Amino acid sequence: MSTRLTLAIQEHYETLSPSERQLAALLLEHPDDLVAYSASEMAARAGVSKATAARLFRRLGYAGFDEVRLQARQERNLAPPFQARGDGAPRPMRGAPSVAAHLQAESESLARTFEALRGDTLRAAAALLAGAPRVWLLGMGLDDGLVRYVRPQLARIRPDVFALQPAGGLWAEELALGAPKDCLLVVLTQARVQAIDQIVTHAAATRMRVLAVVDVRSVAWARRHAQVVLPVHCSSAEHGFSGMAAASMLHLLVQQTAAKLGPRAQQRQGLVAALRRELDPG
Repeated sequence: MSTRLTLAIQEHYETLSPSERQLAALLLEHPDDLVAYSASEMAARAGVSKATAARLFRRLGYAGFDEVRLQARQERNLAPPFQARGDGAPRPMRGAPSVAAHLQAESESLARTFEALRGDTLRAAAALLAGAPRVWLLGMGLDDGLVRYVRPQLARIRPDVFALQPAGGLWAEELALGAPKDCLLVVLTQARVQAIDQIVTHAAATRMRVLAVVDVRSVAWARRHAQVVLPVHCSSAEHGFSGMAAASMLHLLVQQTAAKLGPRAQQRQGLVAALRRELDPG
């Protein structure tokens, strides 16, 4: 999908009608639809009218569907040859990407992520993490690595940070520990699996507060479940996936949370440092 269209959907999502949101969600979750289907076909797939599709594109700042499709094709043609298509299938490669091409792709992912980030949204996310009695982290598949990356960083600035782990099949036992006002931080950069829907639904039922760091394709889904959503632009190659934008967002979130906690974060860091010296005096 056109990156500019994705950003426009994110910016205007809260003001869209329910039927417009249905089509917007389809566009975010199936980005290649813009070049594969007509406006009428996309509207039918989303279960809305063609008039709704026309209103959505005008609300997002386009003259019509033809302008949206042209923009999507132009951006798709400019994408590096080693990036994956929106449906997950890799583009044909003409050899391994150069260092310069790799740097360009990573830089673009970071730029798109943070150019669209609003300061008030970031502060709201930090407030959730700072004010919750306990913080629970959830990431499946490759996203589990991002959870393992951020958990010790959060644990250095505040107590009671836990990772929900599928090992041992103890999902029910771990979820039963969640309580109202706890915060569930969901990291989702991969294709969504059914278990995530069930866990987030349970969190809402127990009045936990949900914070989501998600790839732009999952923004519409995240907004239905989370109090705060931080979209990120992740990039893929034929033989691997880059979560740099997500990792950078999590790092920034830790810094903002520490600032929100103030002296409490400093005291926590001092305690952790003292324990490290005691356990490893050498």
